[in-house]
Amino acid sequence: MTTISKTEIVPVAAEPDRDCPLCPRLAAFRAEARAREPGWFNSPVASFGDAAARLLIVGLAPGLQGANRTGRPFTGDYAGDLLYATLLEYGFASGDYQARPDDGLRLVDCRISNAVRCVPPQNKPLPAEIQTCRQFLIATIATMPGLRAIVLLGRVAHESTLKALGLRSVAAPFAHGAIHQAGAIKLYDSYHCSRYNTNTGVLTPKMFRGVFAKVRADLA
Repeated sequence: MTTISKTEIVPVAAEPDRDCPLCPRLAAFRAEARAREPGWFNSPVASFGDAAARLLIVGLAPGLQGANRTGRPFTGDYAGDLLYATLLEYGFASGDYQARPDDGLRLVDCRISNAVRCVPPQNKPLPAEIQTCRQFLIATIATMPGLRAIVLLGRVAHESTLKALGLRSVAAPFAHGAIHQAGAIKLYDSYHCSRYNTNTGVLTPKMFRGVFAKVRADLA
């Protein structure tokens, strides 16, 4: 585990509004999705969970047929199936996950967000879009006074969160299972729980549960 210092950064906004224009390519893709699927959420997806939580989970971006469709992070696609099952197993969620935002599932001492709040084409945000959207990640972190742990799902979430915290990447290299200390906050790296990663064996459910077992033990 590495220990790194943290620099205070003041946020400028909490969440993007429904018609956020900051990333023209993402705004155009969002407009196309609204025209094609008017019944979907098709808007920037806000963080899910209580700001008083000690745990924050940061993903990459909403999936086209997942959070972009349902309006709740990691809801409606395979990544959510694995994530929420794991959160329920380790006591960071309660209720019954049914892959829809009205299923009654609640997060417990946990909040979920994304490095990029709008769905990107082919699930690949551009570096400029990640940078532009980082102000909202900074705001999310700033609104969590009791934050003690952040699980970073994938390299993009890892690198964007480090920058949101004012940290240098060289001091905290990404590796599955790695733990870095940023002041009072521990950062836990994990490969993203995408279907591609699990289908190819890059990430197994056991590997994923191992990350949250560490978090659970540290927050006990």
